[in-house]
Amino acid sequence: MVQLLKVELIVMFVFMNLWFTIALWRKRNDIADIVWGLGFVVAVGCALLFSQTLDVRPFLVSILVFIWGGRLAIRIFLRNLGKYEDARYRAWREEWGDHFILRTFLQVFMLQGVLILIISIPVLLIIISENPPLNFLDYLGTAIWITGFVFEAVGDYQLDRFTRDPGNRGKIMKYGLWRYSRHPNYFGEVLLWWGIFCIALSVENGWLTIIGPATITFLILKVSGIPLAEKRLLRKDEFQQYMKTTSVFFPMPPKKEN
Repeated sequence: MVQLLKVELIVMFVFMNLWFTIALWRKRNDIADIVWGLGFVVAVGCALLFSQTLDVRPFLVSILVFIWGGRLAIRIFLRNLGKYEDARYRAWREEWGDHFILRTFLQVFMLQGVLILIISIPVLLIIISENPPLNFLDYLGTAIWITGFVFEAVGDYQLDRFTRDPGNRGKIMKYGLWRYSRHPNYFGEVLLWWGIFCIALSVENGWLTIIGPATITFLILKVSGIPLAEKRLLRKDEFQQYMKTTSVFFPMPPKKEN
């Protein structure tokens, strides 16, 4: 595992430097959002080449990551196509001033590369381990992953469809899955990584890879996911009312309005 991580660090460093260069050239740091999903595909692909064997379980988790990472990258690419750089990155561009290039390199691309490897640890361990036959944990983990993927993909689709309608400009999305959770897509992303961790429990020392799903859970709940998303919406009265009736993360029946 240590040898694989050394190789992964080199590959991810080169990969992120490439996209950092493209971001500077295009003057679009929101390229990093597209690279997020692609980075997992690269990390898993590198591990598959490193292992040189492919049992059923490594094949299963690799396909799951390829599906998730590919869909996410394509979705964000299409969402950003023909638009200006995302407002979050424009704000950082102004805030960072003379240190913009260095902070972009370290805080956007290099940090993202490190996080990708940490979150990928359950998959990497599965790929290089001796894999026993599939068991209940694999089926349970796959079911959890599918549930999470559906929440993320459907939530994204509903949100994109809502925001494309000019009549919804300035309004809050609170329909479909968004009626039960203020962030069903984030809930889905966290859930699918816990599903992969469940599959990792089938291999030796798989429980140690809990750092992967724990990291993505912390990031989404406390750092770059929900806090950033809600910060931009708090000044809207409609969103404040939405907060009173709708669960922030776990899908729950809406509360009655007072």
